[in-house]
Amino acid sequence: MAGHARYTALLDACVLYPVAMTDALLSLATAGFFAAKWTTMIETEWIRSLERQRPDLVGKLDVRRDSMREAIPDWEVNESAWTVLVAGLVLPDPDDRHVLAAAISGHADCIVTSNLKDFPIAVLLEYGIEAVDPDTFIINQWDLDPVSAIAAFKRMRSRRRKPQSRCCRLPEWGYLI
Repeated sequence: MAGHARYTALLDACVLYPVAMTDALLSLATAGFFAAKWTTMIETEWIRSLERQRPDLVGKLDVRRDSMREAIPDWEVNESAWTVLVAGLVLPDPDDRHVLAAAISGHADCIVTSNLKDFPIAVLLEYGIEAVDPDTFIINQWDLDPVSAIAAFKRMRSRRRKPQSRCCRLPEWGYLI
């Protein structure tokens, strides 16, 4: 897999779980601020966590997942690319090794995560990757081009103001659940 010409961010499951955060990140990605990447394992993780928290959503998140995929056609870091790296990685939480492996094989510049403690700077520096919390990441994108960021967030806001139903297709990428 070739690297991406734009800044590339691997999105951890913890930032794809909250719909508002996901909407903000994907709105910026579809506006061209960065290339967003994740894996099917990361998808499974956020879906499982959300279904555990909200049992009423069991079996209803495929629409949201498919919408995210449609919005970011080059989203996937293929399993065959990252699985070979997992065994050689050491992190405080061994369950996060797949995230770092995906970031490495997906040529990510950063991992956007709320779990910064699970990705020590010293380990990430070896691979030229940084871990960034989602709020800082979004602010950094805003600082790059405030006018385009405002436009992206206005489009996001308009999708949220005019949903047709509780679980419906919205313009651009969004599904509201």
